[in-house]
Amino acid sequence: MTALELSRLQFAVVTVYHYLFVPLSISLATLTALLQTQAHRRPEDQRWQRLTLVAGKLLMITFAVGIVTGLVQEFQFGLSWSAFARFYGDVFGPTLAIEGMLAFFLEATFLGLWWFGADRLPRRVHLATIWIVAVGTLISAYVILAANAFMQNPVAYTLDPETGRARLGSFADLLANPVVLAAFPHTIAGAFAGGGALLLAIGAWRARRGDPDGRWRLFTRVGAWTTLAGGTLVALTGDLLGKVMTEVQPMKMAAAEALYATQAGAPFSLFAIGAPGEKEPFFSLDVPWLLSFLATGDPTATVQGIDDLQAQYVAQFGPGDYVPVVPMAYWSFRFMIGFGVLATMVAAWVLWRTRRGGELTPGPTWSGLADRWLLRLLWTVPVLPALAATAGWLFTETARQPWLVFGLFRTADGVSPALTPGEIAASLAGFALVYGVLAVVWVRLVLRVARTAGDDPAPAPEADPADDRPLVPSY
Repeated sequence: MTALELSRLQFAVVTVYHYLFVPLSISLATLTALLQTQAHRRPEDQRWQRLTLVAGKLLMITFAVGIVTGLVQEFQFGLSWSAFARFYGDVFGPTLAIEGMLAFFLEATFLGLWWFGADRLPRRVHLATIWIVAVGTLISAYVILAANAFMQNPVAYTLDPETGRARLGSFADLLANPVVLAAFPHTIAGAFAGGGALLLAIGAWRARRGDPDGRWRLFTRVGAWTTLAGGTLVALTGDLLGKVMTEVQPMKMAAAEALYATQAGAPFSLFAIGAPGEKEPFFSLDVPWLLSFLATGDPTATVQGIDDLQAQYVAQFGPGDYVPVVPMAYWSFRFMIGFGVLATMVAAWVLWRTRRGGELTPGPTWSGLADRWLLRLLWTVPVLPALAATAGWLFTETARQPWLVFGLFRTADGVSPALTPGEIAASLAGFALVYGVLAVVWVRLVLRVARTAGDDPAPAPEADPADDRPLVPSY
């Protein structure tokens, strides 16, 4: 493999691994804050206090791993992509600085105050600390997505005529990029689908082991409602993001459907099989007019094809191959949708079966058989949103190729010139080893929390409702 291919593989490994923890940190912070708010409002119901502790422990574990892997991701720009860092640094630098300040100073500081100040801070102050963490994660996510949005749709910049470097114009305009305005709600909705699925799986598993006060059934339903709401919003916001994507990167939408010829009223194929090297599939299950609707909102609109766009880009940017790996774009787009829809359906099923005090109950009926398989495969429920998010990011980044910054800077020009393939391969192997260890540690800690957290006796509520001493014990 060449230095370029190894650098791309290395960055993909680092980024995909890091993003397994980012959405969980975002959603668990807000879910922990919501659970503690409910505990604050209803101190007589000790279940909310115990569930706050469970979600909080999951947040602490995930946040720690996310910080470590996020640092490596930022170092990648100087390690393997120094040429890109020199071009993009003036634009990307402020966003990385803000994200670093938020993650290491605001979020980490207040998360520490929340964890260690549980039996020391007044109740309202303690509650405020976790809400500051939750808001901080959302701001941090928005800023980083704004940096990524520049790579998808460069705005608010000028090119230095002497150095050719991108110079940041208006930071406000960078934050108002149409891509980030559409991508942020889509990303956050997906994050909540993932966090809710984790709570759902833990709650359902613990409920089967015994649930005398109903706390784990409550945990299950909180997770299921979160996953259902997140999955529904992912679909709605994804529709908006698809239309923005078609406007700024029409090649990406064409690659998502493997649409080579420009077509009016273009269909969307649910599934297609084609021969290697052939543009047209020999089997395709299509939904008429759906691609045109997804791309523009008009089922009869014309969608540009790959061949016409390739010719247009050659005339605009000069000779070159501007077509991404179409099979990767096609299937990652469908895996993103498929895994997301499946997670949402599981959440809806769990809510239906646990309504009015019900529970998941294996039995001889068809619903009982569905419950049996769901309980056996609970560990896969949190995996579904993670797979959907991973497929979505693979689509977002690979279908933009050959550009690092669309229309401005090519991927092949961004690699560090002094690195050899051997050096990149060695660092890739090191990252993979460390990440493998971190994965084992994270899984073991999460399983330990799932088995034991929330079982210790909760403190008795204070007799005086005006008493502002903390109700949640020391963690």
